[in-house]
Amino acid sequence: MRFTLRQLEVFVAVAQHESVSRAARSLALSQSAASSALAELEKQFNCQLLDRHGKRLRLNALGFQLLPKAVALLDRAEEVEELLHGQQGIGVLDVGATLTIGNYLATLLISDFMQRYPGSRIRLAVRNTRAIVESVRHHRLDLGLIEGQCEEEDVVTQPWVEDELVVFCSPRHPLAGAGEVELNRLLREAWIMREEGSGTRLTLEQAARHRRGRFNVLLELEHTEGIKRAVESGLGIGCVSRLALRDAFRRGSLVPIATPELDLSRQFTFIWHRHKYLATGMREFLKLCRQMTEGVTRSDQIDLPPVP
Repeated sequence: MRFTLRQLEVFVAVAQHESVSRAARSLALSQSAASSALAELEKQFNCQLLDRHGKRLRLNALGFQLLPKAVALLDRAEEVEELLHGQQGIGVLDVGATLTIGNYLATLLISDFMQRYPGSRIRLAVRNTRAIVESVRHHRLDLGLIEGQCEEEDVVTQPWVEDELVVFCSPRHPLAGAGEVELNRLLREAWIMREEGSGTRLTLEQAARHRRGRFNVLLELEHTEGIKRAVESGLGIGCVSRLALRDAFRRGSLVPIATPELDLSRQFTFIWHRHKYLATGMREFLKLCRQMTEGVTRSDQIDLPPVP
């Protein structure tokens, strides 16, 4: 075999970071060592895997073909190393989750997983749907748990559990207790809304696409808890997952608004790259996710510890 795992590791890191210096830092190598490993790989096979675009290195056609195969080979090598160390071959798992899943489900899943597999390591990135899909597509994440849609050719999607968004307001807001509210009235209200690229924002806008009016967005926030606090203070109305509102509705600090004209149902989804090797750790984590939602039809029915 004319290549080494170290050379492939450097190639993958450079492809992900689009920079030799950043790749070297991620691998705890000197920049010269990383450059040498990549140059040696290309020299051995008389090929070029990356092209320079300004200060960035981008994969060329051959590099794009090699990347998923190199990632899969490194995943398998990591499993072998774990087994030789007497462990269960779980290794490191890079998981990305969108905000609702990341804040309310992912940390509990990771805690359970690490108790089952004490030698395992999980890195969690919490981002919006667009960012998670991009990271999976570029092999920066092994697995994504998303709330929005994904139509990328290179990404596999598998349904997980149904979710439902709810329009809500402060109990002191004029719409509190108003019964069913028409969409035209909702469009006139001030909204505290998620940013562009979030699955929550996309679901709400698609639900209202049959009307010409636009939402009156007073404030855009990237965090669900921030939206809840802003709505509690009376700044406007919001729309997030019923899962995120369960405890606030129970306490009465926020109240739902009935919106029969809006279909706010959606799906939590697993995503991974089409050429991803499903290592033991990834398969076991997916199994744990499915066990968490066994017997429930919607995310807010999942048995979670209440927030005081």
